[in-house]
Amino acid sequence: MGTHVIKMPDIGEGIAEVELSQWHVKVGDLVVEDQVLADVMTDKAMVDIPSPVHGKVISLGGQPGEVMAVGSVLISIEVEGAGNVKASDQAVSEPVAVKAAAPAVAPAPKVEAAPVVESKPAAACRPAPLAPVARDADERPLASPAVRKHALDLGIQLRLVQGSGPAGRILHEDLDAYLAQGTQRAHGGSAPSGYAERHDEQQIPVIGMRRKIAQRMQEATQRAAHFSYVEEIDVTAVEELRAHLNEKHGATRGKLTLLPFLVRAMVVALRDFPQINARYDDEAQVITRHGAVHVGVATQSDVGLMVPVVKHAEARSLWDSAAEIARLANAARNGKAARDELSGSTITLTSLGALGGIVSTPVLNLPEVAIVGVNKIVERPMVIKGQVVIRKMMNLSSSFDHRVVDGMDAALFIQAIRGLLEQPASLFLE
Repeated sequence: MGTHVIKMPDIGEGIAEVELSQWHVKVGDLVVEDQVLADVMTDKAMVDIPSPVHGKVISLGGQPGEVMAVGSVLISIEVEGAGNVKASDQAVSEPVAVKAAAPAVAPAPKVEAAPVVESKPAAACRPAPLAPVARDADERPLASPAVRKHALDLGIQLRLVQGSGPAGRILHEDLDAYLAQGTQRAHGGSAPSGYAERHDEQQIPVIGMRRKIAQRMQEATQRAAHFSYVEEIDVTAVEELRAHLNEKHGATRGKLTLLPFLVRAMVVALRDFPQINARYDDEAQVITRHGAVHVGVATQSDVGLMVPVVKHAEARSLWDSAAEIARLANAARNGKAARDELSGSTITLTSLGALGGIVSTPVLNLPEVAIVGVNKIVERPMVIKGQVVIRKMMNLSSSFDHRVVDGMDAALFIQAIRGLLEQPASLFLE
């Protein structure tokens, strides 16, 4: 038997260090070639680190949240044959195990990225199970993100729950069974009160994607001179056009949301406002105006906010934009977006859909100088030519970097988008 040491790889783009976001294995696990061992976070994206060999994990080289240099030891695996470490160097090369060896188990499937350190709630809040599972305090059992969220809402520590799924995975039914067992013991069959006091707490490390989001948001608000501008738009006509196109072509070309129309309106409006389709390098004091319109579309994922980029939106039709937005959003939510799909945007579009509220103040995606925010559509009575009519109204709440964009230009840009959406035929005039 030998030892195969895997070092932190050179991910490229001049990156010298990365953050270890999550382990997908533990000491004692059996792994196979190409199995994902860990996730690491660069400045731009989450990257999977696969295993190049079959073997057994004997030590891990860091804790989640730790910043590691490229070339440092990431993990050591016991393999058949000589491995890639000489016996005389093994003691020096191997990192200290972060956890005592556990019995070998089947390769663990990937779980969600954000680790949670849970403290034990008081017995009055959550009854103890009849037969709690014996797991280490820092062991993270297998469960889907939805099950983890359900357990959090119920105040249940997953390490105490017996899993009935494959490889011991905890299912929703296991949470129900755990809660029912504890209720029978502590309450004699009666349901726990919804008004019972709670004393449980959680400590959630800010690591991985959440740390990057926090850093970028803080940097954006500290470095850019934010100002926001809100404009009301009558989207009745564009919504009627969207419904007509979906009815006529939806079965063959796919359904259109409002986002492709907004992207097209931004593309057309930017022809007259090139200073807004720009990136500002404030260290070099250089503004770069881009002919290409690369629209970042803010997307919520299980690990936090990500901004995949619709490249060359100026050259895309409505259906092409719609398909690309859907593809990128799906990749981002599933953690499959490539690094180049998460970088290079020249302006960003952000929307909370039906949750968009009335007004918002979006934060710039530096080094861009503009972000267009979409609020929800509501039906309201409006006075048109002396008549009160019901119209579909929507606000655009957008932010700009006042170091680069003057207030009048920002207002005119958003009003140009308004004009294009209220007269949607003008979106397609050349």
